[in-house]
Amino acid sequence: MKALQVSRVTKSYGADPVLRGVSLTLGVGERAALMGPSGSGKSTLLNCIGGIDRPDEGVIEIAGQSLGTLDEDGLCRLRRETVSTVFQFFHLLPTLSARENVEFPMQLTGIAMAERAERVAALIEEVGLSHRAGAMPHELSGGEMQRVAIARALAIRPRLILADEPTGNLDSATGEAILDLLESVSERHGIAMLVVTHSRQVTRICGRTFEMKDGIILGQEAEG
Repeated sequence: MKALQVSRVTKSYGADPVLRGVSLTLGVGERAALMGPSGSGKSTLLNCIGGIDRPDEGVIEIAGQSLGTLDEDGLCRLRRETVSTVFQFFHLLPTLSARENVEFPMQLTGIAMAERAERVAALIEEVGLSHRAGAMPHELSGGEMQRVAIARALAIRPRLILADEPTGNLDSATGEAILDLLESVSERHGIAMLVVTHSRQVTRICGRTFEMKDGIILGQEAEG
């Protein structure tokens, strides 16, 4: 079973085609970079994979589950239980501590309090922030906030992590440390990652790189 299977996906907004027959696969635990200029369709593809948007045609399967068969509640469950996203600007809840931000997605899925506490402690330690677990987001550096965001992404034990410019808001040294952490957690937990990026440096932790331009993966034939 593939962690991710995207087959001939198309998406248009009005008369403007954004995705034109995109296909790609990720194996279990595989990491791949998705690169391309602004407007090439990267964000739209990520939104379709994450169940935020629906393609016009084509099939997206995550861990064998076809997104096209899911209603809105089903897509919501998918995002809570199977797919996590790491964002460029962290998107931590400002009124919750680092520990509480990591715990929050587990509360949404009804995980028991004792298990939540155990899992949070382990994840905060894994990303190297045990000493900052009680800190609020505004008290954390950019690198620390991204570490919290990665721990939060891991909390639901996802099959796939979508990382949208995860180092784009960090200085180069901090970005390198975050890349090392993403590589480490992917290998340790067997989680597939698709990393959208403008930075060639990100590709060093990825086994493959997909290049997008004008709504297609280069080397693929466009629809229509």
